[in-house]
Amino acid sequence: MTNLLADLATALGSGTVRVIDLSQPLAPDTPVIALPPQFGQSAPFRVEPISHYDARGPAWAWSNLSLGEHTGTHFDAPIHWITGKDQPNNALDTIPPQRLVAPANVIDCATDCATNPDFLLTRARLEAWEAAHGRIEAGSWVLLRSDWSKRPGPAMFLNAADDGPHTPGPDPDCVQFMVRERDVIGFGTETVGTDAGQAFGFDPPFPCHAGMHGANKFGLASLTNLDRLPPKGAILITPPR
Repeated sequence: MTNLLADLATALGSGTVRVIDLSQPLAPDTPVIALPPQFGQSAPFRVEPISHYDARGPAWAWSNLSLGEHTGTHFDAPIHWITGKDQPNNALDTIPPQRLVAPANVIDCATDCATNPDFLLTRARLEAWEAAHGRIEAGSWVLLRSDWSKRPGPAMFLNAADDGPHTPGPDPDCVQFMVRERDVIGFGTETVGTDAGQAFGFDPPFPCHAGMHGANKFGLASLTNLDRLPPKGAILITPPR
């Protein structure tokens, strides 16, 4: 084990193992999910300077930060959804840390999502991906690459219309396939949430949240740089920042 860790440290230092940041920078214009007006709303990201090498603090710069907990790139713990509220070790302070390190399977659907913002990932698409790249291992992540993170500005990123947002995600059968037949650790996306934008109208509604968290599994949203990951071979380290 000591040699394994030493080899990893050497590979990281030499660049043989690359480290890629999948999180987006936070700023006041970071897109924030908007719920129907009858529900509570998430606050935007705010920065309040405390001092900046001035009379308030001559040798240091620091700030107060405030934001909703689902702002920018974020980790959905099972306790986030009603189906996961009674699961054991379902919150960020109780999830065993070893569960925050797991392999990733990156499903490239960027071309589909460019022409169809309501693109849905299906079981058939995952099985076709497995035929090319190998089986999705138990305890690994499935990440939907849509290149959605490259959309400029909050309006294009959220892509909301009168009938609700239009963003890609998994269909209900795909979620059950990942949970029951592949036993993944979680599902991640580049969009503002793990469910498709129109998932409020699915049967069941919000199947990714309901299915993943009901099985004590995780979600990752607003990811970036998925185009820099291989289909297989990456390891995700996912403690919330």
